[in-house]
Amino acid sequence: MNSSTLRRCLTGALVAGLFPVVFNAVAQEAPAAQEKGPAAADAMLHALTVEYPTPYRAMSAEEVKTVLDRVYTYLERTTPAELIHKSDGTPITNLTTADPDAVFKPGDFRLTSYEWGVTYLGMLAAGAATGDARYTDYTIKRHQLLADLTKLYNPVVQADLKNSHAPHKSFLNPHALDDAGALCHSFLKAKLGGSKVDYTQMIGICGNFVTKKEYRLPDGTFARGGADGNGGFKARPLKNTVWLDDMFMGVPTIAYLGAVNGDSKHFDDAARQVLQFSKRMFNPQLGIYMHGYVEGQADHPEMHWARANGWAVMSMVEVLEVLPKNHKMRDAIVKQLRAHIKGLSTYQTRDGFWHQLIDRPDTYQETSATAIYTYAIARAVNRGYVEAQAYGPMANLAWNATASKVLANGQIEGICVGTGMAFDPAFYSYRPTSVKAAHGYGPALLAGAEIIEMNKKFKFGLNDSGLMYQGLR
Repeated sequence: MNSSTLRRCLTGALVAGLFPVVFNAVAQEAPAAQEKGPAAADAMLHALTVEYPTPYRAMSAEEVKTVLDRVYTYLERTTPAELIHKSDGTPITNLTTADPDAVFKPGDFRLTSYEWGVTYLGMLAAGAATGDARYTDYTIKRHQLLADLTKLYNPVVQADLKNSHAPHKSFLNPHALDDAGALCHSFLKAKLGGSKVDYTQMIGICGNFVTKKEYRLPDGTFARGGADGNGGFKARPLKNTVWLDDMFMGVPTIAYLGAVNGDSKHFDDAARQVLQFSKRMFNPQLGIYMHGYVEGQADHPEMHWARANGWAVMSMVEVLEVLPKNHKMRDAIVKQLRAHIKGLSTYQTRDGFWHQLIDRPDTYQETSATAIYTYAIARAVNRGYVEAQAYGPMANLAWNATASKVLANGQIEGICVGTGMAFDPAFYSYRPTSVKAAHGYGPALLAGAEIIEMNKKFKFGLNDSGLMYQGLR
């Protein structure tokens, strides 16, 4: 072996030792230089170690579960499925009478909020993805408590809607989709998944509200408005305002009602709503949705709030999960989903997040929206709606960004608090964030669960230093 060949062999061995991940990747690497002789000083600069703020790789299932376990442990500890006497704080264990003094034992989050409907969905998904029954049991235990309370208190509430008391009165006498829709979605999904809880009465209450009582525009699209009971009209914030949030708060529930009771009118209703929301609120040039739309208003200042876009993309993947394969509007929804995911892909930040106002990089990087996008994009990859080659790496980066915000104690940072609707950027840009904002916990669980499923099915690794699809497992 001459000295030049020996030098090249030693150089190759040294580089392989310094950069084992690059050289062990299954996919093809950059071709070796064809020139002979001593290597130039810049020959291996492309393989220098890069310090990424967000880990740049696909996490293993075990690593993802470690993050999810922290979230689970925190929520199990701080959201007790227990009742106490409001007057003295003593526990209530006998659910045989509708005690007007009964309340849920206080925790960090409410068991009957729409955010917790999403959390119940996330726990079910995490249980299925990890095989850890603790996640599933979290949801079923609280569903069972709500079912028991509904049986006990519903007759009392219906007899006196104004003056009666129940620990979950907002569910028994809902006034908005937020009171019923996401919770109902979780009941329906658990029922389809084989839960032994008797959901009949609860689904009757929330399903009836979502399908028959919530206000709609003349074409059937959910809106916020209607008579105020005093001869006037509700304005939230203006008459006949369509909130993009409601594309998730009610539409998947309708589709899942169709899956449970077999009534095709629910599939038709849900599919129409997805397309009608999109016709009004999706900007095809930008590939993202506006947050609010006022029916009859000439101009609609477009505030592209991140979490609302999350509710939209999540709504589509959830509706498609149960919409029959031969449904006449299914292809249109898949097309709309692809357009939205393609649009979102152009706004992901270099650290894997999306901004509070998606197209305004001067706003902060927001965690709950990033988690929802992670879930929806990974689900779309897993179901074949979009290509794993194009969107799998993005979903992995988004999960790593989300995971970076999960603290050691299981709390999650960077979650925008509850947010109304406005037509100016200041309102959204300065919304506070808090670890006590419930909106990010369910999405984080859903995101981690779907990433586990995606990375079980597809392999992603480094190719020429870039995270790329490397085929089926």
